[in-house]
Amino acid sequence: MYLTQCAVCATELGLSLGKKCGRCSTRYCGAACQAQHWKEGGHDTLCKKIKKAGGAEQYNANKKYTEAVAVAAEACAEDTRGQTCFICTQALHWKTKEGLVRGCSCRGTAGFAHVSCLAEQAKILVAEAEENNLDDNQWHRWHTCSLCEQEYHGVMKCAFGWACWKTYLGRPEGNWARSSAMMLLGNGLSSAGHDEDALSVREVELSIERRHGTSENDILISQTNLASTYQKLGRFEQANSMLRDVYSGWLKFSGEEHSSALIAANNYAASLSSLKRFEESKSVLRKAMPVARRVLGESDNITLKMRRSYAGSLVMNNGATLDDLREAVTMLEDAERIARRVLGGAHPNSCLMAGSLREARKTLRAREMLATLPVPRFKVGARVECNVKAKFLEGTVVRHHYRESDWEPGVFAPYQVKLDGRSPGLVFASWDQDDCIRAAAADSDAETV
Repeated sequence: MYLTQCAVCATELGLSLGKKCGRCSTRYCGAACQAQHWKEGGHDTLCKKIKKAGGAEQYNANKKYTEAVAVAAEACAEDTRGQTCFICTQALHWKTKEGLVRGCSCRGTAGFAHVSCLAEQAKILVAEAEENNLDDNQWHRWHTCSLCEQEYHGVMKCAFGWACWKTYLGRPEGNWARSSAMMLLGNGLSSAGHDEDALSVREVELSIERRHGTSENDILISQTNLASTYQKLGRFEQANSMLRDVYSGWLKFSGEEHSSALIAANNYAASLSSLKRFEESKSVLRKAMPVARRVLGESDNITLKMRRSYAGSLVMNNGATLDDLREAVTMLEDAERIARRVLGGAHPNSCLMAGSLREARKTLRAREMLATLPVPRFKVGARVECNVKAKFLEGTVVRHHYRESDWEPGVFAPYQVKLDGRSPGLVFASWDQDDCIRAAAADSDAETV
């Protein structure tokens, strides 16, 4: 990732604070940390090696790339056993001795390759496009499989992100390929679950673009990626505010039919759902989904993601009706079939769709069971007394039909009760009878539901 911290004490330096080693450009917060690193941190033996690799940033990228390739090859080991690279036709790479990977939507015997072979191929194609000033700069080869035409994902995407970054980081700061490589690195780190590292890359990327007066298009893309990282780190309000602005920006910049505007609509709707603003989320998606179907088609990944988001806004809403939940299940069943056909069952988006479908079906079954249960005697908010270890204690009904995650399907307690003067003091009444729960003496209306 972009190095923005002191190599000794990890003080945040941003893009310009602190000082650098005069030989290898390793960054420090000051002379004291630099001296300590030389005397005690081993920098005296590494400095020339880092300089030879191209400086601290290049040395770090090379190291991280090697680590990421090893992780990807290990993760793919079972899938790639007995296969060969479709580029070099070898099982082990002739130079790096790395194993094979496959992190796209290829199936059967297709798509097995070495990260190094794929990276070299992408590097050559992009260089040829630059040299010949082609309209198609071939940049998609850094993130999309040439065989199945689907994007790489997971640890494979992370390894390819590092491959791209180490290839172009030496270019000038405002160069398009360097900026695009930084974006791919952030995407790869995020795809592999390294969200704190991705956040560091995203923030630097946006800061550089603003300083160099990058186009509004690229700023919106960087803001989207940064907001996505905020979301994954649980910073929902911050993410929602940024995604709202991004959605508005894309509508003004390119109109509602542009793929970027449709992606922004889905991202904004998902952030609204994470804040439990389900009606707003559904409103955004009701406008965007018909456009996505018309412009992109039913089997496009963006359309599928929208359908999953819309179903999620129904399932997660505690106020959803049975008809809402049935609509969500029907929508997810159709979307899940399409995802398996287009992306393959092992693709992360197909797995997410299948997981959402399981959750929707589970929620629907639970709600259908609830509809058959008897109406509780005491309303929510009623004052009651609960039998706790043979002693009746006073409290307030806070929920009907309570259940815990490890209970058998269909098992519910009639009430959850908050006991007086206890923290947290939440108990459940196992059955709706006076020997378990009864009206508090001072609450003569407690039995009126």
